[in-house]
Amino acid sequence: MRRTQIFIAAIIIALVYSCNFTEEIHLKEDGSGRLSISFDGSEMMDMAGDEMAKTDEKAIDSIISFKDFLEEKKDSIAQLPKDEQEKLKKLEPFSMRMVMDPEKSVMMFDLFSEFKNVNEVNDAFSAFQDASSIGGKTNPQQGPMKPSEQQPTEVNYTFKKNRFTRTAKIVDQELFQQQLDSLQGAEMFLSGSTYTLKYHFPRKIKSTTAEAATFSQDGKTLIYEVNFMDMMKNPSVLDLEVELEK
Repeated sequence: MRRTQIFIAAIIIALVYSCNFTEEIHLKEDGSGRLSISFDGSEMMDMAGDEMAKTDEKAIDSIISFKDFLEEKKDSIAQLPKDEQEKLKKLEPFSMRMVMDPEKSVMMFDLFSEFKNVNEVNDAFSAFQDASSIGGKTNPQQGPMKPSEQQPTEVNYTFKKNRFTRTAKIVDQELFQQQLDSLQGAEMFLSGSTYTLKYHFPRKIKSTTAEAATFSQDGKTLIYEVNFMDMMKNPSVLDLEVELEK
């Protein structure tokens, strides 16, 4: 349980104080693959080095399966309304690798999931946000766990023939505006934060609508980085289409 508590606290810190994320997809020819969203908080850990040293925390390198975690907490989850149970259920395919070493100023998270069809992939960033709510009330005396609010945006992926697409849309305008309002006080601090797409394809890339993207030497990997606040204000800034060679 101690490991879980550290995990939850660290995710919340990542979401509040720094937002340099990388969304990575390894796509196979048949449409299956692996999706992950990683966060490197080593710079933040270095800044908080003295405070972290006072906690006397030991280095951690472990993987948490949300499927196992949800099974462990099933009695608490069963007390929640059905819609909230469904939100938590969406995290079941994911696992999280957590690396923390205060002495070496290392903090890294990697939320990942294997998929059979990229069309079925959930929004990784929303999943990362929802993960911070898991275990938010791990103390039985505090009552059952509750997930975060419904996310105001959704992301969809497709891979048909030689074309891959990523599209985002706002599904709740009021909630989206509330999210933007909540970030106003932190906008200056977050101005240097980034959100990066790193997509690996089974064949060379012929073209893409992401004009600022860069590519690996073999032409099979696309890297596209945007300002985090730009992405939060306009989710479609990361919309793209990629055409692969036949």
